[in-house]
Amino acid sequence: MGLFSFLQKEEQRALGIDIGSSAIKIVQIRKKNSQAVLETYGELALGPYAGQGVGQAVVLPPEKIAQAIMDLMKEKEVGFTTVKCGISIPFSSSLMTVINMPDVGTKQLASMVPLEARKYIPVPIAEVMIDWSVIPKNEVRTEIQEEPVVEEENGEDRRVVDAGTESHPSIPRIDVLVVAIHKETIARYQEIVAKAGLDAGFFEIEVFATSRAVIDEALRPVMIIDIGAASTKIFIIERGIIRASHTVNRGSQDITSTISKSLGIPLEQAEVMKRQVGMAGEDKNLNEIITLNLEYIFSEIQNTLLAFEKKNNKAVSKVILVGGGSSLKGLVELARTNFKTDVVSADPFSKVSAPAFLEKILKETGPEFAVAIGLA
Repeated sequence: MGLFSFLQKEEQRALGIDIGSSAIKIVQIRKKNSQAVLETYGELALGPYAGQGVGQAVVLPPEKIAQAIMDLMKEKEVGFTTVKCGISIPFSSSLMTVINMPDVGTKQLASMVPLEARKYIPVPIAEVMIDWSVIPKNEVRTEIQEEPVVEEENGEDRRVVDAGTESHPSIPRIDVLVVAIHKETIARYQEIVAKAGLDAGFFEIEVFATSRAVIDEALRPVMIIDIGAASTKIFIIERGIIRASHTVNRGSQDITSTISKSLGIPLEQAEVMKRQVGMAGEDKNLNEIITLNLEYIFSEIQNTLLAFEKKNNKAVSKVILVGGGSSLKGLVELARTNFKTDVVSADPFSKVSAPAFLEKILKETGPEFAVAIGLA
């Protein structure tokens, strides 16, 4: 679901820009005979822009983020050649809910949805930008449930709410996904775009870009686990709709920090050890440190998984790992053991055409670039 989508169709090249908490990832693709062709991609750590190390999550002002984007764009070995782009907005910056509405057609819904949505948005409606889409009819409940469906997000409930049941008892019902983003957030990203000299065609919440990059037309529910530097985000998606979500306030930088403290080594050295060795080496002490860090994250994931399966009486068919932290060696095998289901590392670059000699490196770096690929 994009906001303000006006990317010109005649533009044959586009960038996907993922502004993460610890790094910026950019992918450039071009359209050739209705196919997406990878032209170049690059990544730049944000830690140094705040006096921190590589892999550390930082909060930077718009001008520093714009500077980082420009620095990456200027790198000759990367060779970006367009400023047309789509930019990701963090899931945490959005409010998402599903509203049950009468099926009165798109034109009438366009005026009804914003009015109904204001009941469920905790800030004045004038302060947010709203986007919405109708959930496909084959996904609509056959009857209105008496109890609202609840999805946990950071300890808060995101509810499926019933709008106007009494006023339209004989009109068929549809579910409408509503997304609200605070105008201050949009203004911040527009400032980054302006300072970096970009031409942004749209802003999109990261989970939608990720889904586009890593999920095919799967009919059964799929879980996406996005392991970032500061947090781990969990989404269960069914036919393009987010059915459950949860954020764990722990990520890959916590693993680095624990390695550093436990082994008495600098953070920079711990980061290198984590990336190069992970759980694939013979160092039992290192494996134990990493495993202990992952236990809490895995328990939170398991809780989300079991709650969904119990509520919906259906199993998650696959778990897909994305994000920079998911490239940890040995993680896929550990996750398979924990979740007792099919676990794969995302391969978003498989959605684009690229030279064969890059296949191995693109498969390894793919999970980090899921959002950027989806945007591009």
